[in-house]
Amino acid sequence: MHIHEYQAKGLFRQFNIQTPKAILVTTSGEAAKACAELGGSIWVVKAQVHAGGRGKGGGVVLCRSINDVENACEQLLGSNLITPQTDDKGLPINQLLIESGQNIERELYLGLLVDRQTQKITVLASTEGGMDIEKVASDTPSMIIKFGVDPLGALSANDCASIASQLNLKDTLADQFITTLMGLYEIFISKDVSLIEINPLITTTENTLLALDGKIDFDDNALYRHEDITAMRDTSQEDEKENEASKYQLNYISLDGTIGCMVNGAGLAMATMDLIEHHGGSPANFLDVGGGTTADRVAKAFELIQTEANVKGVLVNIFGGIVRCDLIAQGILQAIEKVGLNLPIVVRLEGTNATEGLKLLDESTAEIYTEADLTQAAIKIVSLAKGVAK
Repeated sequence: MHIHEYQAKGLFRQFNIQTPKAILVTTSGEAAKACAELGGSIWVVKAQVHAGGRGKGGGVVLCRSINDVENACEQLLGSNLITPQTDDKGLPINQLLIESGQNIERELYLGLLVDRQTQKITVLASTEGGMDIEKVASDTPSMIIKFGVDPLGALSANDCASIASQLNLKDTLADQFITTLMGLYEIFISKDVSLIEINPLITTTENTLLALDGKIDFDDNALYRHEDITAMRDTSQEDEKENEASKYQLNYISLDGTIGCMVNGAGLAMATMDLIEHHGGSPANFLDVGGGTTADRVAKAFELIQTEANVKGVLVNIFGGIVRCDLIAQGILQAIEKVGLNLPIVVRLEGTNATEGLKLLDESTAEIYTEADLTQAAIKIVSLAKGVAK
């Protein structure tokens, strides 16, 4: 789960990480009051959306007058921001963070993530703050400092001091850095974070270290332990279909292809999508119905697939272990009756009650094709989808 910058900075402050003074607004009428409260003569208006690259998309505006702040608020609020990390529609801007301007001396990068290769929580730091860290890692990997924290141990102040030294931070800035990194680590551990970063982490001419931006991603599987984090969720920033799917415990991601996929198990789903591509087709979605599915959930899955205007056919690939294939078959027939599904469907069932499931499908009057072999199923649906496309 993602949260907004202003929410991340709220957490930062709880853990003694310094941030610039800022005020959240939802209307342009609040701008003048916010500027007066913040003081100064330079402000930054920042769109609050769940995407990076906001500056490149026009979502971060430097303003040198209150009138400029008001104009920026009027232009941004209610619009959609398109960045390199969004689709062509962009994300809605419902809130803006007005932040006081800073006298920036240096821009650094600081973050923590789970490194699955080393099986450690890894600190990443760099003197190349303000840039895409992926580009820095690709073009100049030597500019990135990495430090792995043993999962059975903990990050120490001495570890932080060593990283501060490598970033050429001394005296009071080094002390502030230690506090900042220790705070990030505490958030990471206590809130079940999967990624946390400050880009840029700035030093100012006043000799202060400030988190100028903030990004935190949380482990969805651990949200049940954190009601305070779950309360920060902004569904306006999420895909409607994916939200609807989650209500039925379905894992759904929209894609650009023409063949709808319904599979149980993430690995099998990806293999099925690869096979469709291999035989000349293109998947319209990733859809994992899970291991303990029901007829109602299968019906909902078909409803979601049907909402994709580009879908020309559907491939169902179920390997029944926990899931019963006859329930899948019932769900398919229920969906056809409920949503008026008129697309060709190829079904491959294998495993628990597969024979019963295939019998139900074969006896129906719907346009359903059954295949025992997955490769043949993929070839069949690609052919049918192309026929419909014509």
